[in-house]
Amino acid sequence: MVLLLAAVAAVILANSSAGSALLAVKGTELAVPGLVHALSVGEVISSGLLAVFFFLVAIELRHELTHGELRSPHVLTVPLLAALGGVVVPAVIYLVVVHDSELLGGWPIPTATDVAFALGVLALLGRGLPRRVRALLLALAIIDDLMAIILIAVVFTKHIDLLPLLGAVPVVALFGILSRLRPNRLPLRLAVRMMMVAVAVAAWVFVENSGVHATIAAVALGLVMRAAPAARAQHVLDPVSNLVVLPLFAFSAALVVIPTAGLTALGPVFWGIAIALPLGKLVGITLGGLLGSRLQPRSVSHTAPPLRELVVVAALGGIGFTVSLLMNQLAFSSPNEITQGTLGVLAGSMVAIVLGGTVTALVARRAHLRSER
Repeated sequence: MVLLLAAVAAVILANSSAGSALLAVKGTELAVPGLVHALSVGEVISSGLLAVFFFLVAIELRHELTHGELRSPHVLTVPLLAALGGVVVPAVIYLVVVHDSELLGGWPIPTATDVAFALGVLALLGRGLPRRVRALLLALAIIDDLMAIILIAVVFTKHIDLLPLLGAVPVVALFGILSRLRPNRLPLRLAVRMMMVAVAVAAWVFVENSGVHATIAAVALGLVMRAAPAARAQHVLDPVSNLVVLPLFAFSAALVVIPTAGLTALGPVFWGIAIALPLGKLVGITLGGLLGSRLQPRSVSHTAPPLRELVVVAALGGIGFTVSLLMNQLAFSSPNEITQGTLGVLAGSMVAIVLGGTVTALVARRAHLRSER
């Protein structure tokens, strides 16, 4: 709800008398120490602050791979194929709708699922559903985030400076080593934590200077961190990410001026994303999940979700929001295309929220009635 309010407030303010001032602030360039180039305020938010979110995603991914829903290759079949379907089908729909070769680079935008938003809707409206629905949605979203990380690193990297990128490797390794130190005295523990923060910032600077999106540094740090301190960091940073970082990014990304000509001014980028997010995710995740259920070994086939639960997850998977907004900023350079893409993400996600919320409430009510019989 905080994310949604931040995005709606940004759209309203951007189209008010305060819009020009807010957009000017967002575009103000800042000289960040250690970087070879200046960053705008908007880029500091999307590359710097959003790194906290991706750091937490990496910690969650590592936990799921070692102790959670993704640790078993057999159980992994359904969420993996569902996630793949949820990437392929929206991308195909986008490419079908968008014909201009200069705009085809936006195909990854509708492939992302916002795990925080989707789980939030499920928590609000899915009471009565079995826990496996949340587990499947979480597993799918984690795999989806991993795919998004790969796309950000590969598709949206225009040039790579190998020297700072190679320099980031030992810095990330040092972070992992420091996380494994277990000093007994409080002053030493505080010193180690301060060193870890400094090393993490250095890794971010190295990756940002290399031309690769700096959030990849946060992913690497989250993956190499020892489990116990990672869990403590997650406990401390989760509220910061959910209540500060993500709403601030949503506000910054949604600062767009709506075309005065209305729907006639909305181009193929808008329609490609707005259709591909809710429809592509619904179709792709459902088909991929059904295929995964068929391919599961008989020994674990009982864990496959029923079709109605799979549809719940697929409908909620169309909520793109945070990562889709980030990909939109990376895919396009023209302000008009960024505006179209942002509005497309907001519109497609809103449709998915309504659709996913309705389906979740109906299936949850049916499950509740069955349990009372």
